[in-house]
Amino acid sequence: MPKVRLAMAQTNPIVGDFSGNLSQTLAAIDAAIAGGANLVVFGEMNLAGYPIEDLAARSSFIDAAEAAVARLADTLSSEKYRNIAVLVGHPAHAKNANGWSISHNAASAIIGGEVIGRYAKHHLPNYSVFDEFRNFVPGDELLTFEFSGLNFSVLICEDIWQAGGPVAELSNSKTDVALILNGSPFEVSKTDTRLKLVQDLATTHGCAVAYVNLVGGQDDLVFDGNSFFVDDKGELLARANQFETDLVFVDIDSSAEIHAQVASSKERDELEQIWNALVLGLRDYVAKNGFKSVVLGLSGGIDSAVCASIAADALGAQHVYGVSMPSKYSSDHSKGDAEDLAERIGCHYRTEAIERMVTAFESQLELSDLASENLQARMRGVILMALSNSEGHLTLTTGNKTELAVGYSTIYGDSVGGFAPIKDVEKTLVWKLAEWRNAHALSLGLTPPIPQNSISKPPSAELRPDQVDQDSLPEYDLLDALLDAYVERRIGRDQVIEEGFDPATVDRIIGLVDRAEWKRRQGAIGPKITGMAFGRDRRLPITNKYR
Repeated sequence: MPKVRLAMAQTNPIVGDFSGNLSQTLAAIDAAIAGGANLVVFGEMNLAGYPIEDLAARSSFIDAAEAAVARLADTLSSEKYRNIAVLVGHPAHAKNANGWSISHNAASAIIGGEVIGRYAKHHLPNYSVFDEFRNFVPGDELLTFEFSGLNFSVLICEDIWQAGGPVAELSNSKTDVALILNGSPFEVSKTDTRLKLVQDLATTHGCAVAYVNLVGGQDDLVFDGNSFFVDDKGELLARANQFETDLVFVDIDSSAEIHAQVASSKERDELEQIWNALVLGLRDYVAKNGFKSVVLGLSGGIDSAVCASIAADALGAQHVYGVSMPSKYSSDHSKGDAEDLAERIGCHYRTEAIERMVTAFESQLELSDLASENLQARMRGVILMALSNSEGHLTLTTGNKTELAVGYSTIYGDSVGGFAPIKDVEKTLVWKLAEWRNAHALSLGLTPPIPQNSISKPPSAELRPDQVDQDSLPEYDLLDALLDAYVERRIGRDQVIEEGFDPATVDRIIGLVDRAEWKRRQGAIGPKITGMAFGRDRRLPITNKYR
């Protein structure tokens, strides 16, 4: 038998659900014991859920977290758990240098029913000896402990992104294995960044590293799991499944004698990772907020088709309610493509024509031109929200990131809804995801969910005769490239132009982006997949004359 059989427990907590999170934690501990583990490590804040945002300022919330730690310790005092060590994450009470009560991001170690050590970020804890072979030693803000003849050190998430602080003490602590509790959300290409960072840490300090991440959707964040273990040479020995709860075992005799009991999980390409992140984000938002189903408009276009397919993958097609809402300008192919999509994915489908509703408003208010176009979108929004109220569905809004960037949507119209599945997905990526999802279906011998006509036809809001998006916007390849420079990479007007974009086009698009901030502030949240998501990462003053 190894000195330590480590179980990395990748769990999916809900913020504030202390009872549910505690049950989830105990279930993982039981599974770890069944697998022969004697050390179990969880992700960041697994007992409280993460991130807790302003709940950190509520003393009662921190009290509840501390009580959950105490309940867990009490349970672990039974004979069944006598020989197992458990490391859990939670917020904790602390005081700053002025004596004011504050909250800290903490990790507590529990053995034999006792909390024998705690590490709180930015706080120097005081730990006591609990017996001759389980001794926590407080270093310079680094928590180390000896267990079964091996030295372990505890870090939390952002610690490893800093050159100084606790990480700098790893070499001096004679650490065999660093245990890192993480709550790291998914972003495109972030997996490689995490791995290299941890590999560099392992080789620099000569220790193996267990990186344990959360999994699951929390509001607009998606934690992808992908926990992993590297040895002291930086070699990847084990990796948990991405976007799933998981338990990974690693046998450790020394930092040089480590054996993973499972092979690394399947490597997924970027489009598959993005699709899975969007699916998980929607699934958990629906489930964790008590909804059973979703409703969305089906226009026959690419955005609604991709959103409906994501919803079907997330919830099952029987929980997806699609509504076609044609106007007098809707083309036959759009209505046909919407019905074709519904048949392909097997969701509920109904038609609610809007022409009579629009005519009533137009005649009473004497509306025309843009006001009439926006009225059509708002009628559709009214229908979707009415069905949401009467039938209990969560309304999905289907706008993409490119549209949100330039304000190409109708406030209180096509923007209505409680969740936006492709809010952080630019238009060109929407098409790529559609192609990937169809190819994935074919590889499994299944019917592709998205009609080819929805992918290939020119996009149009169909609010006036023969309208297409490119009547008022540049081609999407050009537009997304320009937005990548201005929004994603945050470079200024002159630098954007230096990259080869037409100055007049740059000025027009930058103007659209800046003026649309007020719309974005009122929009639904959606899964963050990039490093510059509207609402989460990019937030500018609405009243703003800087250009």
